[in-house]
Amino acid sequence: MPKSIARRKTKKSAAKRFKVTGTGKILRRKAGLRHLASSKSPKRKRNLGKAGLVDETMEARIKECLPFA
Repeated sequence: MPKSIARRKTKKSAAKRFKVTGTGKILRRKAGLRHLASSKSPKRKRNLGKAGLVDETMEARIKECLPFA
């Protein structure tokens, strides 16, 4: 029997945190909305609720964790 070809597994922790768009950009959630929200302005809280983009310097590391994305 021939040896099976090794495959990369998806890091499930990364799969739950990031989403890859059709153009290859990576979306993430913004930090800072979990607690101490009463001192933040409504505009700031509204913008924290929207998805943000991952910085270019981190994209390669995250794409390694998501081989099928």
